[in-house]
Amino acid sequence: MTASIAAAFSPFEDLARTLIPYATEGDDGSHDIAHILRVFKNAMRIRAEEGGDGRVLAAAVLLHDCVAVEKNSPLRAQASRLAAEKASGILAGLGWSEADVSAAAHAVAAHSFSANIAPETLEAKILQDADRLDAIGMVGAARCFYIAGRMGSGLYDPADPLAKERPLDDKAFAIDHFAVKLFKLADGFQTAAGRALAAARHERLKTVLDLFIDEI
Repeated sequence: MTASIAAAFSPFEDLARTLIPYATEGDDGSHDIAHILRVFKNAMRIRAEEGGDGRVLAAAVLLHDCVAVEKNSPLRAQASRLAAEKASGILAGLGWSEADVSAAAHAVAAHSFSANIAPETLEAKILQDADRLDAIGMVGAARCFYIAGRMGSGLYDPADPLAKERPLDDKAFAIDHFAVKLFKLADGFQTAAGRALAAARHERLKTVLDLFIDEI
């Protein structure tokens, strides 16, 4: 399967073939190779307008989730740092220069919302934008519900779905996560190309919630 999936990472298919075996851990379907590929496509779309080192960016995309930490783990905020450390070792082992290893590792460390690390390079900004694009829009809604099921959460509070008279609790109810996190993401994009894509997906996400509320 690696060879056929690697071809989708063109023009970095050779790099993908090498790194895909390290790209994911565990059985989390919201952070699987399909997620990695979507983030890669987002990143390449942004890079086409913004520039940046494609090889460093591709490696960072492929390894940004190489350490798996569940959403409800107390180590969740450390996941991107742990992934950056692992990515550094992998790329150094492939003979990458210290500068390129450092650049890829910084992008990996800074991509995470929960890590709260400011991206300092163009590649880091693009990866952060590309990853956050996968958290909004139709795919973002699907991943939200998938993770809620994985964590054993309910879909919504039947007495107060939009939390008008109760505190938001996205550990208990899936749609609370829209207000807790997902609707906030579009305001934090780093690149102009990313912001334009995010604006469109933010509107889709609002539509998903509107339709959901209408049906219940």
